[in-house]
Amino acid sequence: MHMNRFQLTRRTLGAAIALCLVAGRSLAQAAPATPPLWFDGERPGPQALQAVELLATSASHGLTPQDYNATALAQAVTQAGEGAAPQAADMARLDRALTTAMTRYLSDVHLGRIDPQKIHHNFSPPQREAFDAAAYLQAAVASGRFAEAAAEAAPRLPLYAELRDALAGYRELVNHPAWRQPLPALPGGLRGKLASGQNYAGLAVLADRLVALGDLAKDAAVPARYEGVLVDAVKAFQRRHGLAADGVMGKSTLAQLQVKPAARVRQIELSLERLRWTPLMQGPRMVVINIPEFVLRAYEVKDGQIQVQQEMKVVVGKALNTRTPLFDEDMRFIEFSPYWNIPPSIARAETVPRLRRDPGYLAREEMEFVSAGGRVDRSVTAGLLDAVLAGKARIRQRPGPKNALGDIKFVFPNTDNIYLHHTPATALFGRDRRDFSHGCIRVEHPVELAQFILKNMPEWTPERIQQAMRRGESATLKLAEPVPVLMAYGTALVKDDQTFFFEDIYGLDRQLDDALRKHSASLASTNLKPS
Repeated sequence: MHMNRFQLTRRTLGAAIALCLVAGRSLAQAAPATPPLWFDGERPGPQALQAVELLATSASHGLTPQDYNATALAQAVTQAGEGAAPQAADMARLDRALTTAMTRYLSDVHLGRIDPQKIHHNFSPPQREAFDAAAYLQAAVASGRFAEAAAEAAPRLPLYAELRDALAGYRELVNHPAWRQPLPALPGGLRGKLASGQNYAGLAVLADRLVALGDLAKDAAVPARYEGVLVDAVKAFQRRHGLAADGVMGKSTLAQLQVKPAARVRQIELSLERLRWTPLMQGPRMVVINIPEFVLRAYEVKDGQIQVQQEMKVVVGKALNTRTPLFDEDMRFIEFSPYWNIPPSIARAETVPRLRRDPGYLAREEMEFVSAGGRVDRSVTAGLLDAVLAGKARIRQRPGPKNALGDIKFVFPNTDNIYLHHTPATALFGRDRRDFSHGCIRVEHPVELAQFILKNMPEWTPERIQQAMRRGESATLKLAEPVPVLMAYGTALVKDDQTFFFEDIYGLDRQLDDALRKHSASLASTNLKPS
């Protein structure tokens, strides 16, 4: 028995539509009859074609087209437009499927696919910015400006657009011949280094790779040894990868040079996902610490643009055991010449055991006990040490040159007892990797940061700030206007038209990558259920 062409087209269209019912099948089946959103009469309208094209190219946002059944939807819409006119039931099913997919897409591109709090990012942007993807979609299609509205749903951050461009650039490098063979080992074996003037068997491969990455000019003449333009290009590469820009190729530089473009593509995709739920524009003035970069930026937001006013190095929590948590809170106070109230966890694990071994440590470090009722003791006794362990007394360090907080503390109340502060250990700012603290953030230029924070309190001149810091008497200043502080985590960003990558020091990229893969796998199992 033979089917005619009309019958074959109808059956193929029905099968294609069956594959298009993206997550939410029960919702689609139970939905009451409504006028088609995407059809003009019996055929898909221009906005339907725009929708399937948008889903097909969602990877440009670092999203996964398979999450939206993009291929099956494009096939079904094409067949509905070119083949026999679909039956009413098929039309309704395709209309609902495309609506469901586009609703998910708009939610994903605007808010992200992962709840940040489920992967230890204590941000709450959905509460700050309500977004009803379904209502947004209905309004966009009804107004005839679907394409424009879909573009506007993405984060309106310059960095987001810049990372999308970087993503496209690194995708072009995925099959580049410069990565077909690995760079050879460095002279000297596992601990070897390649310094200027040395011979190296991998010069040609190194040069090709640096040209592809944009760190070496295409027309540069490759020297016979590792010197000249090659050293300068490696310095540029090192700067872009959070390494000491000394031009010496050691283990760390070689490891970064061996990373393939596909891995960088994923790194950028993860950074785009984070930007969708990292609240970077909460108010007209903000302080943001990018932990993997070890950098603080204080900026103002004007006309939707970020204008950086201060940028400085920071020291963050140790990756091994005292990581700085990710959260956002409002800075409300500045403490000059602060006491350092040693956190109970540090007192139990470090300070009390040290004082049992060496009671003189208390006086040398200018510390004291504070008991219930505010009683202060500067002598070490077994009873006071036991009281600290029992939570009935605390240990604090007096203001002065030895104080671990330096001479200023920036306070934004939070459950983790994290704050920004100066430090007497300024030599640590000279390190390239700066995760040395117990979790709080040490800032390189506290006076400049205080000037930014106190901009709306002009009576606090730089001279007055420094006087308060040097006074040696603890004093707390309440800010006239709170300033949002954000602990962020981005391992890829764009600065001055260059793409920078940083080490995933807390393993949060790996965690996010795993969560996104599970998310896509869950959708795939739903999408592929038989109709």
